Amino acid sequence: MYGYHGWERLLFLPTFLDKSKLSRALQGKTILITGASSGIGEQLAYLLGSLPVHLILVARREEKLVAMKRDIEQEGATVSIYGADLRNADEMEGFLSFLHREPRGVDVVVNNAGLSIRRSIWDSVDRYHDFTRTMAINYFAPVRLLLSVLPVLRENGGQIVNISTVNTSLIPFPYWAAYQASKSAFDTWFRSASPEWNAEGIHTTSIYLPLVKTPMILPTAAYQGIPAMNPYHVAQIIAKSMYTKRKTFMPWWLPFGQLASIVGRGLWEWSAVKWLQNRRKS
Repeated sequence: MYGYHGWERLLFLPTFLDKSKLSRALQGKTILITGASSGIGEQLAYLLGSLPVHLILVARREEKLVAMKRDIEQEGATVSIYGADLRNADEMEGFLSFLHREPRGVDVVVNNAGLSIRRSIWDSVDRYHDFTRTMAINYFAPVRLLLSVLPVLRENGGQIVNISTVNTSLIPFPYWAAYQASKSAFDTWFRSASPEWNAEGIHTTSIYLPLVKTPMILPTAAYQGIPAMNPYHVAQIIAKSMYTKRKTFMPWWLPFGQLASIVGRGLWEWSAVKWLQNRRKS
């Protein structure tokens, strides 16, 4: 169904999306999608494009957003676009000013923008910026954005959907220090704040994803041949959460990985050292 092969069919079970329920739940609402110009964000924008909604799409590549706006508005949705690098404080402030000029504000925020980086800590000795820029987009940017829109989300009884990663629930892996730390930081912040938001009528959804076939993974040769989700499949999962208001989505196998991360921590840390030593020798 999603172009899955072999193990992917078992690892990533299909999602049934009720378009009628989705349309009723979102009719007349405004949905903000960050990182909307490619991958998951792009697929979600096109999926919602045939519904009676207002989409606000933000990403760095404004020219791609212009093309998406033209295509999507032919399907029925209204689209507003804003080109910005949300890591940049001035561009973030400009986007927030743009956002607050919306008459009805925002009803749903999909926090999708992010940066992945795989690099040995030894190759990062002179690259402190790897850590600051990863934290900037994966942690500080969504915190700044959500703090700004919380009052209107409370007024509208809105929803925040956070696109997270299974790595926040598993034992950390070598080469991923910058990425895993930044995603775990925001996941902890989001889960800590969620009860306060829920008490005020704001729905929250955390979606924990494994590897997804997006342009972000292309530069990493180690990803080639590894099972990965189809971004359209992920878009369906996100859209479904907008009418089910499900608090958490995770692959069926993640709890087993969480248990193994606890029980096998000592064994993993020993074997990881041996693996890295053998890798260095070879």
